[in-house]
Amino acid sequence: MRRKRVLVAALPLLAALTAVTAPAASALPSLSGKKVEYNVLAADGVSVDSIEFAAKQAGGEVVSRNAVVGLITVSAPEQGFTERVSKAHGVSAAARTRSVGTAPKAKPAPKPGVVEKEQTGKAASASPALQKAAKAKVKARTQAQTQSVGMDPLDSNLWGLTSIRADLVRDRTIGDKRVKVGILDTGVNGTHPDIAPNFDRALSRNFAKDIPFDELGQVVDGPCEFRGCVDPVDWDDNGHGTHVAGTIAAAADGFGLSGVAPGVSIVNIRGAQDSGTFFLQPVVNAITYSGDAGLDVVNMSFFVDPWLYNCDNNAADSPEQQAQQRTIKTAMNRALDYAYRKGVTQVVSLGNQHTDLGNPLPDASSPNYPAGTTHPRTIDNTTCQSLPIEGVHTVGVSSYGPSGAKADYSNWGTEQISVSAPGGYARDYFGTPWFNTIENRILSTYPRNVALANGHIDAAGNVTPAGLAVGVKKDTKPDGTPAFYQWLQGTSMASPHAAGVAALIVSQFGNYDARGGVTLNPDRVERVLQGTATKTPCPTPRTVDYIKEGRDATYTATCLGGPDFNGFYGAGQVDALQAVVSGADYL
Repeated sequence: MRRKRVLVAALPLLAALTAVTAPAASALPSLSGKKVEYNVLAADGVSVDSIEFAAKQAGGEVVSRNAVVGLITVSAPEQGFTERVSKAHGVSAAARTRSVGTAPKAKPAPKPGVVEKEQTGKAASASPALQKAAKAKVKARTQAQTQSVGMDPLDSNLWGLTSIRADLVRDRTIGDKRVKVGILDTGVNGTHPDIAPNFDRALSRNFAKDIPFDELGQVVDGPCEFRGCVDPVDWDDNGHGTHVAGTIAAAADGFGLSGVAPGVSIVNIRGAQDSGTFFLQPVVNAITYSGDAGLDVVNMSFFVDPWLYNCDNNAADSPEQQAQQRTIKTAMNRALDYAYRKGVTQVVSLGNQHTDLGNPLPDASSPNYPAGTTHPRTIDNTTCQSLPIEGVHTVGVSSYGPSGAKADYSNWGTEQISVSAPGGYARDYFGTPWFNTIENRILSTYPRNVALANGHIDAAGNVTPAGLAVGVKKDTKPDGTPAFYQWLQGTSMASPHAAGVAALIVSQFGNYDARGGVTLNPDRVERVLQGTATKTPCPTPRTVDYIKEGRDATYTATCLGGPDFNGFYGAGQVDALQAVVSGADYL
């Protein structure tokens, strides 16, 4: 592989190989202050039971644990606990995560992704006549697609589906129901009419508990919608995860739209807050569960908060912040390695920071929790990782637009990339009526509750003027059940296109057992993805700026590599048809 690999030591699961002893009582600092949460990580070879004992002896209460990773979350007073527990033998790191127990004041709208929900206007640089012409072209260029086998009414809007030739593979396979794709995201609206036919409720889990408020009194998730502050497994209060799920496996049933692999099963393994924040413990719990539950593919369109890059000893960070980042690095790589060894193909978005991951820009966005606590940092590529994309055993996916051009926001670089896929690029086709059109983004499933909260539909289910302005679509089943769809863009939208192709590969070439399970080694899946991708060379010239599209010089990108593998497209643009037809050549 061309991408950087990080070696991870396997962690024994059942017994402690190293004893953990608490420090002498006379050496313990006093505990004081409000209750906060900490992550405590076991050293290699130390069981989670041992560090639980150490945490309790240090005055903490264990609220969550992951025996595979050796990670626990502990509630304890904000003063004194870290010093106490860090002295215990076998504790690798202890770092504060957040405050707990604050009451909410108000319910916010879900926090939008800067890129995903960027609305650049309805062809803001074009006249109304050109806007009309652009929409006519959208319809014309895809009208024939609805005649293909198994296509749904709104599929004429899915340029991404046809770009990877997923429409042409339908007469060969739509994916097997026994293939399970995990959505590690903000949740999945399992009752959405296009999701419900493929939603596996029994296997789905929610590992994240709603956080009404942060320690500074700022709203995070707002008031809990459900008792216990844990949403049901078929719920999504953000919309991001449901959009991802629809791209992968919305049902091909003559209604709404369909996904890349419309015959596979969708499993919600939620690890994020309603706000779209991904904390360490829920994420590693979801990743290790994917291995234990026998999932075949997992899509991860996020980075672990609160650090865009987790560095070992960044001089701009406090010792406590440094410890937190080292904990994230170790725990995430342990979890990724575990899922890989259990046969899970882990498909990850490359990120939206318009940077070469091998030569990252300075970071002024971290820590992003609590809000307003960021500080500028220089990022050392050797000791800093953005996770999960720079973790072990990940299939990294960059984003391109409908013209095939690398999206302005998309990260790139030969270190982490595997392949590229359609992710939307609103500013594609500069100088034509297509520029800044909604149709340059990716259309997928939209939860009704989120559409209502965002003001895009009214209580009766009618699309509002605000919804029409951002292109919200509606389809209604014969029984009167409505479904809604929204346009988003980002590497978050590219990754599920690749994950859908990965699911088709497992469906076509996996080993099926008598109990209904399917297995295919993740390395073999990645070889097929890369080997059958459409080879895409660097543009000429290799350096691309996006000044005319309205971006500043920080977006300028230089593509390195040849047509077989380069920093913009990896091994190429994923190709569902070629993967199914010729994939055996790469196994």
